[in-house]
Amino acid sequence: MPTRQPTRAPGGRAECFDVLDPATGEPFDEAPDHDPDTLDAVVDAAHVAWREWRSDPATRTGALLAAADDVEAAGADLAPLLTREQGKPLSESYAEVARTAARLRYFAELDPGSQPITDGRPVRSEIRWRPLGPVAAIVPWNFPLQLASAKFAPALAAGNTVVLKPSPCTPLATRLLGSVLSSALPEDVLTIVTGGEPLGARLASHPGIRHVTFTGSIPTGRAVAESAAASLTRATLELGGNDAAVLLEDVDVERVADRLFWAAFRNCGQVCMAVKRVYAPARIYSRVVEALAHRARTVVVGSGLDPVSELGPVNNADQLARVERYTAQALSDGGRAAAGGHRLDRPGYFFAPTILADVPSTSRVVTEEQFGPVLPVLPYTSVDEAVEAANGTGFGLGGSVWGTDLDRAEAIADRLECGTAWINHHAELSLAQPFAGVKESGVGVAGGPWGLYGNLRPFVVHRPDRPEEA
Repeated sequence: MPTRQPTRAPGGRAECFDVLDPATGEPFDEAPDHDPDTLDAVVDAAHVAWREWRSDPATRTGALLAAADDVEAAGADLAPLLTREQGKPLSESYAEVARTAARLRYFAELDPGSQPITDGRPVRSEIRWRPLGPVAAIVPWNFPLQLASAKFAPALAAGNTVVLKPSPCTPLATRLLGSVLSSALPEDVLTIVTGGEPLGARLASHPGIRHVTFTGSIPTGRAVAESAAASLTRATLELGGNDAAVLLEDVDVERVADRLFWAAFRNCGQVCMAVKRVYAPARIYSRVVEALAHRARTVVVGSGLDPVSELGPVNNADQLARVERYTAQALSDGGRAAAGGHRLDRPGYFFAPTILADVPSTSRVVTEEQFGPVLPVLPYTSVDEAVEAANGTGFGLGGSVWGTDLDRAEAIADRLECGTAWINHHAELSLAQPFAGVKESGVGVAGGPWGLYGNLRPFVVHRPDRPEEA
C-alpha cells in the first residue's frame, strides 16, 4: 500500500480476510488477501524501481528523512490502530511509532563509503558497496511497525527496494504506515502485500528477490531458509528466544523486581528477547518468587485502548492456546502458580500474568519459548549450575545477570551463550548496536552498521597505482 495498492488483476479487487481485535476476539476490519499473480507483479515493479532508487544516495537520504517526519506526524493515527489489532497498551504503540521514525533517521544518515585495500602491491584497490536488489521482509505480529522498519530502513538506505509482508494478524497498521511513507518514497520502492500462507513462502522463494529477511519462529525460519536456498538468495533470520535471567546471591531483590518483571512481561511477554526463565539462588528463591508474584497480581490487565491498562491481551487465539497448554503442563509436572495460571474470564484473549514456581527444569515452559505472560522461576545452588542451565537449550538470543558486584556479574554474563547479554537490565537495544542470535535463534545480523552492510555486497575495483603502468 505504500506506493500503490496491489490488486488481483488490473482494475480488480483482492479478496479480503478479517482482522480481529484481541481485546474482544471479534473482527473489526479486513485486509486484502493477495494472490501469487499480484506478488509477481509487485516484485517485477520493485525491480524496475530499483534501477533509479539505487543510483542516487543523496535522494535516498532526503526521502528517508522526510519519511521519518511523516511517520512522526501520523502517530495519532498509527498508534491506536496498532493497539486495536495487536493488543498492546497505547503508550507502547506510540513508542513503537517513535522507534520506527528514529530507525529511518538512523539508517538514512549511515554511509557505507568505500575502503582502500593496502596490501603492498603497486595497485590501487578499493572496496565499494552495492545494493542487492529487491528485498523480501516478512514480519511477525508482536512488533509490526518496529520490526518492519528494522528490515526496510536499512534495506532502503542501502539502495534496495522492499516487498514487505506483515502477519495476517496485524496487517492494518503496516498498511497505514505504507500509505504514510508513500508521500516521501518513489513508487514501488516499498510495497506491502498481505495475506496468509502460501503468500509468505511464495515471497521467500521468489526468483526476483535477492535478500529475504524474516523474524518469527524457528520452524518457520527453517522453511524460509529452505525456500531462499532454492534460488541461492541471501537470508537473515531472527528467530525465537528463551532468554534466561541469572540472579546472583548479592542481588537486591526489591530493587530489581520491577525491572525484572517488565523485562519478562512487556507486550504481554510477546517479545523475542524477553526474559523467559529466571534462575535464583536457593537461599533467596522464595523472596524472588513472591516479589515477582506480587507484581503479577497487582498489574492492571485490560484493553490496550484503556489508559489504565498496563498489560493487554495475548494477540491471537492460537498463541493463547499455546500459553494455556504450556502453563497447564507445568502445573501437571508439579509446578505451582504463585500468581495467575489461568485464562481470564472475559471476552478476548486475556491470560492472567503468571509466575510459576517449583517447575521441573524439563517442563516445556522452561525448555521452549512460551511467548506470553508466563514466567517460570527456578532455584539453583551454584553459579556454575545456573550458567549451565541458562545455556542448556537450543536458543541463544539474549540473557542477563543481576547483582550488585558488577565485575562479577559481567564475568558471568560473558559465559552466556547468546548474542546479547545485559547486566541488571534486559532487552534494551540501541539502534547503533548489532542484534544477532546464536544456535537456533538466528542467522545474520540486524541493527547498526552491520544491518546496513547485510543489505549490500562488496564490489572491488583495481587500477594501476601510476599512469605509466596502465
